[in-house]
Amino acid sequence: MKKIHSTSIGDPLARPDIARKAAVTAVRASAMGLIARDDVQDKQDLASLRRVLAQIGKAGIGTAMVKEAAVAYEPDRLGVLLDELGDALAHSPVPDREWPELERVLEAQALARLLGISPSSLRRYSSGARETPDDVAARLHFLALVVGDLAGSYNEVGIRRWFERPRTQLGGEAPADRLTGNWDPDDEGPAPVRALAAALLSSSAT
Repeated sequence: MKKIHSTSIGDPLARPDIARKAAVTAVRASAMGLIARDDVQDKQDLASLRRVLAQIGKAGIGTAMVKEAAVAYEPDRLGVLLDELGDALAHSPVPDREWPELERVLEAQALARLLGISPSSLRRYSSGARETPDDVAARLHFLALVVGDLAGSYNEVGIRRWFERPRTQLGGEAPADRLTGNWDPDDEGPAPVRALAAALLSSSAT
């Protein structure tokens, strides 16, 4: 993710740490399918942040935080609100929104394999023909968060390849090797995958 700067007087996004939090919020919301990709900008401004917040609120996530953040001009308070909103996003699966976005980025065959389900089940869940089971929704959300973290460093082809390449931080395994069968996001195997992707986001924003 590129560094974000603003020179507007009185603009809380003039502070690099607040600008970074705004950008991370937008990237995560995009990976979850909550906002249009055009709303993820290199130079986030208050108008674009408010559009992002409005779409998150429409999804029923962090509504009180969204309302306050949309009119918050004091940088420290906005930073706290964006942190809280980020936590709310991390704990709010939205499978109906995440299915189309992850199918687009990861492609259906690879996504089904990473989720530990058959392609036919994926089609039924993503089309709404069958409700997404809670365990599959949790895995789907985990992947959305990982993809959001990777989006700051990789394009879509790079994101797909990232899952297949061995990583020394994973003991020589590829991230996909840790995401097999009926895995749970809180299991010991998948957790380092999320941490690895999050570390990339942190390094790309500094």
